[in-house]
Formats: sequence, structure tokens, C-alpha cells
Amino acid sequence: MLKDKVGAYAQQQKRSLTPREVEAMAFTKAALMLEDAKKKINDIEEYSKALRFNHLLWTIIQADLTEPDNNLPDEIKANVMSLSIFVDKHTTKALRSSNPGDLDVLININRNLAAGLRTTPQTGAAPSSAPPTSGSASA
Repeated sequence: MLKDKVGAYAQQQKRSLTPREVEAMAFTKAALMLEDAKKKINDIEEYSKALRFNHLLWTIIQADLTEPDNNLPDEIKANVMSLSIFVDKHTTKALRSSNPGDLDVLININRNLAAGLRTTPQTGAAPSSAPPTSGSASA
């Protein structure tokens, strides 16, 4: 019974999140997965799983940027696309090297984007309704 209530609450919470909050959560999840992968460097499955998730996230961002109904200014689209190309290259490097240090730049990018998405564009303040660990990836 309690499990059903918790599940219903989680579903309702998902429906009430803004796209920015969802995207920030995705970047946060990717960063956390990469952090965990650094601790389990000998577990190549977990290491590559974290990098594959991060790559998928950035592929989705790239696809969204090319959609005709994406209303971001062209300059921001170009900047995010350039960043995504950098992330792609660095992800490939990290997959080849299996060096935990190669994950740091990806973790930092994801954390910084999540933090930025959690701020209100007009004021720069964090929205009061968003939990401190959630956010979204759309700018």
C-alpha cells in the first residue's frame, strides 16, 4: 500500500517538473553516474554504462538543437552544439583510455549545466519550488 502511494507521488512529481528541471536532473544523473564510474574503474561495464548514458544525453541535446521548433537564439544553439561536440570527443577519449581522470571534465560540464538550469533566467536565483538536486538541460 505504501509502495503504491510512493509510486503515485513520484509520478505526480514528474508531471509537475518544468522542462528545465527535467534537463537539470538528467545532467545531474549523468554527473553522478560518471562519479560512481570513477570509483569503480575496474568495472568496465559500469564505466562504459556511465559514458554511454552521458553520450545519449548529449545526443538528445544535439537532436533538440536541430529541431525547427527549438526557440533558443542561434548563438546559444551554436555554443551548445560546440560544447556537445567537445563532449562527444572527450567521451570517446575516456572510453578508449579508461582513465578516471578523463571523466572530471565531463562531470564538471554536466554539474555546471545542471546548476545553470536550476536558476531563474531573469534573476539568476534558484527557483524556490525546485529541489536543490533537480534541474533541466534546455537553456
